[in-house]
Amino acid sequence: MKTKVAVFGAGGRMGAEVCRAVAADPELELVAAVDPHHAGLDLRQVTGVDLPIQLGASAEQLAHADPDVAVDFTQLEASRQNLAWLAEHGVHAVVGTTGFTDADYARFEATFTRSNCVIAPNFAIGAVLMMRFAELAAPYFESAEIIELHHENKIDAPSGTAMHTAERMAAASDAWAPDPTTNTVLDGARGGRDVGGIPIHSVRVRGLVAHQEVILGTTGQTLTIRHDTTDRTSFMPGVVLGVKAVGDRPGVTIGLEDLLDL
Repeated sequence: MKTKVAVFGAGGRMGAEVCRAVAADPELELVAAVDPHHAGLDLRQVTGVDLPIQLGASAEQLAHADPDVAVDFTQLEASRQNLAWLAEHGVHAVVGTTGFTDADYARFEATFTRSNCVIAPNFAIGAVLMMRFAELAAPYFESAEIIELHHENKIDAPSGTAMHTAERMAAASDAWAPDPTTNTVLDGARGGRDVGGIPIHSVRVRGLVAHQEVILGTTGQTLTIRHDTTDRTSFMPGVVLGVKAVGDRPGVTIGLEDLLDL
């Protein structure tokens, strides 16, 4: 029996890609799509997927489709509302929206009792490996900085991937050398330092998709770990993996690492 899937944000670039990926997988069935900006339009018109589905305006319109899993690539406040509905109605969730707070995660842990939730700051498997490599390297270097680069429409900074990378590196090592800078000519020039003192620099440039570079240094050597996403299709294997695995992951799972056994 195929897993029935609904998609939030189906009219956006990522949501449309998710619709196409789900429709192309023989083990999955796309049964519903929601996007208030494209509500009432035909799925074929919005995503090119040849299915007789009309986009809905809200989560409540998913009920008749009875999905097993819903994929959410929306904005932060919309995602909060969507996840509340999914948890209440026992629908598994796979989430690519970023910017959630500790309070959000605590609420998800408390509410996802009838179904499960996978939240990943990055669904590109190469990006997940990059974070793991940076975590492994951290204890062997004395300084590190993270540069994340995204398209001009990304509204949060730093990215969820950069924050998650810094958290994992900080957990692996707390022996970072102090910043030698004593004269900051422009505020923010040395990046943000909320996690473990590791500077994070955010770049927003038209033409980019999603990119991240971790530079680590110690006496006489540096190590650079970089991942580049040049097309949104790169996220789809991770999304499909999440859709197929979420039913077997009780509660809330953060990141694809557990799904990949990293």
